[in-house]
Amino acid sequence: MTRIIAIANQKGGVGKTTTSVNLAASLQATKRRVLLVDMDPQGNATMGSGIDKSELTNSVYDVLMGECNFDEACVTTPDAGFDMLPANGDLVAAEIELLDMENRERRLKDLLSAISDRYDFIVIDCPPSLNMLTLNALVAAQGVIIPMQCEYYALEGLSALVDTISAISATHNPELRIEGILRTMYDPRNKLTVEVSSQLFSHFGDRVYRTVVPRNVRLAEAPSYGLPVLQYDRQSRGALAYLALAGEMLRRQEQRAAV
Repeated sequence: MTRIIAIANQKGGVGKTTTSVNLAASLQATKRRVLLVDMDPQGNATMGSGIDKSELTNSVYDVLMGECNFDEACVTTPDAGFDMLPANGDLVAAEIELLDMENRERRLKDLLSAISDRYDFIVIDCPPSLNMLTLNALVAAQGVIIPMQCEYYALEGLSALVDTISAISATHNPELRIEGILRTMYDPRNKLTVEVSSQLFSHFGDRVYRTVVPRNVRLAEAPSYGLPVLQYDRQSRGALAYLALAGEMLRRQEQRAAV
């Protein structure tokens, strides 16, 4: 059974794209079949996976608009080996063009439904705002992973995102649920980090992943080389954290299946 996961947070700079790329690479490393969908017009997940967004013949934009099929746009990442629907600046136009299309919020869902049996996991990198592209991702997904820093404004932003997920679940996608909350750029020496982390557990309980992603130089360097951190420095703390996250996700999935 394919699991479709959106990586979403309306706040930028929380490690959303870093999580999308490195979770996809870590799941691929566990011998799962993985597709990463870049739904952010900045194309950072595309570049961070080793694909030059400026040289794309077709992208996720073309598939969403019906101008090519999935196989014409899908590429295999050169080092990590997962498949990818890449993105570039063309996707900006999709935000406007989708408004006039029939079933506009279901375009990505319909696209992924047709090919989902090829993959064990489909990971969607969302833009850092709530727009038609994010809506498409949340309508297509079964679960949402929310990366967040344990900082002062984080809980307020998280509350707004939880409300958005609840609204989409009620109106467009009854399958949608919070898959997990991932604490990123985590520094246990920071008192505020520990306080916010404690509040997360009190509000969300076991939906907070036990795995944390630390601040890590190698993790920050990897995208400039077009590599997931697992391929850049397998022994780094960042790489080990995302391997641990993939393991925790798989264990949770097995527990749900056993119930």
